[in-house]
Amino acid sequence: MQPAIIPVLETSRLTLLPLTPEDASVIQRVFPHWEIVKYLANTVPWPFPDHGAHNYVNNVALAAVAQGTGWFWTLRRKEDPSELIGVICLTDTPDNNRGFWLLPSWQKQGLMAEASVAVTDFWFNTLKREVLRSPKASPNKASRRISEASGMRLVRIEKKAYVGGEFDSELWEISRDEWNTLHSKK
Repeated sequence: MQPAIIPVLETSRLTLLPLTPEDASVIQRVFPHWEIVKYLANTVPWPFPDHGAHNYVNNVALAAVAQGTGWFWTLRRKEDPSELIGVICLTDTPDNNRGFWLLPSWQKQGLMAEASVAVTDFWFNTLKREVLRSPKASPNKASRRISEASGMRLVRIEKKAYVGGEFDSELWEISRDEWNTLHSKK
C-alpha cells in the first residue's frame, strides 16, 4: 500500500492537522485523564506509561499512515491553532474505522461532531470507501449521539473490554450512499 496522504481539513470552528511526531509530547501531557480513556479499548495501557504517547504516535499511528492504512489528525480550534484539544482517526481496521478523543474541557460543544463529519466525508468521498463502522462502549452516550446525528445505525451489540471495564459494545455503521444522501452539499 502507498503511504497515506493526509490533508489539512477545516470545519467552521476547527482545523484538523495531520498528526506528527512532535505532537506526542503534548498528547502525553493532556491525554491521560480518566474521562478520556475510560471508554477506549483496553489496548490503551492504564495507568498511562511515561512514553505512552510517543509509542502510540510513532509506532502505531504513524506506522499505519506509512502503510496506507491509517489517517490521523489533531484537532485545533481556529481561535487558537497552537493548542491540541483532541485526536481523530480513520483506519482500515475491520469494524473499527473511526475513533476519537477530546479534552473534557472542550466536550459538549459539538466540536467532535464537526470533526467527525469532516473525516467521514474524507473516508467516503476522497478514499472512496463503501462503509464506515465505528464501535463504542454503550455507556458512552456522547459518542452514540455523534453516530446517531450523522445518520449511522446500530448493527451489533456484544461485550468488549475497555479501559474502564467490560461493557456492552455497540457497532454503528453507515454506507457511502447513505452518507452522501444525508450530507449532500447543497
